[in-house]
Amino acid sequence: MTDHSHHTGAPHDTEAEADTEVEVEVGPDADADAEVDTVAGSVADAGAEAGLRGRWHDTLLAARAGAEGPDPLPYAENLLARWAEPQRRYHSTAHLRAVLDHVDTLAAHADDVQAVRLAAWFHDAVYRPDRSENEERSAALAERALTEAGAPDAVVAEVARLVRLTVTHAPAEGDRNGEVLCDADLAVLAGGPQEYAAYAARVREEYGFVPDDAFREGRAAVLRQLLDLPRLFRTPYGAAEWEERARHNLATELELLTSSAPG
Repeated sequence: MTDHSHHTGAPHDTEAEADTEVEVEVGPDADADAEVDTVAGSVADAGAEAGLRGRWHDTLLAARAGAEGPDPLPYAENLLARWAEPQRRYHSTAHLRAVLDHVDTLAAHADDVQAVRLAAWFHDAVYRPDRSENEERSAALAERALTEAGAPDAVVAEVARLVRLTVTHAPAEGDRNGEVLCDADLAVLAGGPQEYAAYAARVREEYGFVPDDAFREGRAAVLRQLLDLPRLFRTPYGAAEWEERARHNLATELELLTSSAPG
């Protein structure tokens, strides 16, 4: 995928995801019920996206610190189009919203929470599950788009550094911004049983092109690497609230993967 910067934020090159038809047995009122559900879902989605646009607007203006700049809205539209690309099952708009919510939870721990919020917007802005350079391309996108959007050079540099940090999720001791972003990104590991199972299923869907045996092997290696870390979470809140449950979830998934392996 090629990225080209322009005055509406950096470019989108997405395709609309086709609606999937599902055949089910329905009763006489099912069509009406389904229509109501669809409308309700569309209204909820529209409200969630409007909320994200508002969050982007406020964050960018705060990062500008009173300096003039172009309209924030086209940049939000471009980023939201990226996060809604059809190849995404886990790294989706819902993930963006969850990371932003977790950053809010950890905000007091950050030195520059606006930079962390901007980094959350960009950390998976470029995402292809079959590519290894997603973080670097996302960081480069942040550098171009935020410079054009009027963010100060120091903020742009910090955002790009934070995005690149999500390659390893290993912030240096005392890197408070990095600790907040990495903890917010990994907080999904500490979900309840159903939430974690849904996360694991969405990850598998993103890698649907990988055969089962190869996926099991690769996923198990990732889980072992995470479990081998001395700490998954670096902030005091993350360590207290998320560490134990996340390790339990990772160990459970690893056990399920290895027990389901053939032979």
